[in-house]
Amino acid sequence: MMDYVDLIFLIMGISALSSVLFTSLAIRTKDLMLAVVFSSVQSVAYALIYFLLLAPDIVLVYVAVAVGIYPLVAILLVKKVGRHEVVA
Repeated sequence: MMDYVDLIFLIMGISALSSVLFTSLAIRTKDLMLAVVFSSVQSVAYALIYFLLLAPDIVLVYVAVAVGIYPLVAILLVKKVGRHEVVA
């Protein structure tokens, strides 16, 4: 029988594995807009881990910066330089 603490650790483990997956996808993709989306999903996974570790103050700042401000700035930059990475 799984208790509350085991469930929290299971969710944290799944979140950590998904953050690694989305980080590797963000690194490998040639579409820069898709890389920003993958990076944002990875940030949400980290925010979930911080929330489960009972750090609500860190979650509030992390979500505002990593899910709000950073993707906005990155999207504006991608619009200026072009969506697809050109390998020379």
